[in-house]
Amino acid sequence: MHFARNCGPGYSAWMGSRWPGRGGHFPPHFARWAEFFNEPTPRAERGEVRYLVLDALAAAPRHGYEIMQFIEQRSGGSYRPSPGVVYPTLQLLEELEHARGVDREGRKIYEITEAGQKDLEAHRGSVDEFYDRFEDQPWETHAEEVAEFAKRFARLVKAFRRAARRGQVGPTTMRAVQQVFDEALEKIERLFREGDER
Repeated sequence: MHFARNCGPGYSAWMGSRWPGRGGHFPPHFARWAEFFNEPTPRAERGEVRYLVLDALAAAPRHGYEIMQFIEQRSGGSYRPSPGVVYPTLQLLEELEHARGVDREGRKIYEITEAGQKDLEAHRGSVDEFYDRFEDQPWETHAEEVAEFAKRFARLVKAFRRAARRGQVGPTTMRAVQQVFDEALEKIERLFREGDER
């Protein structure tokens, strides 16, 4: 059976492990499910991060951690830049005089400059386009339901593998199983179509 191989590394990781921790990047569920569905884990390109940071500073002066939080919240929890991305970007913005850092109560707070505002407005479309990506991906906003579905799916795979090891998957059984699959698939596809029409 080729199902496990075709599902990629996310399948085997999910089958025998618990959700990973945040690790400073993504919500616990998202990276695992991006792998499971063979989709790339969302990230910003190097040039995009610069404008995402400026966008965060345009809303209010912030320190590095608050910038990461702002971007994560605006992306609906789907993308959180790491400190190794944000702080070099802030340094670059300071060098370009698009942002400036000021010390407040022992913490460096960054604020956008007039030049930074102009740069941001010139690339506002890039920022909006980046965040629009996550509005087009509704399934990760209800990942718990997706997880419940995947548990049932994995149970099916385990049942098939167990039956195969025991020699219980003969031609007659396989024809019956395929008929059940065909009927189920037809119903599922009809549900998806009806959902699209609504």
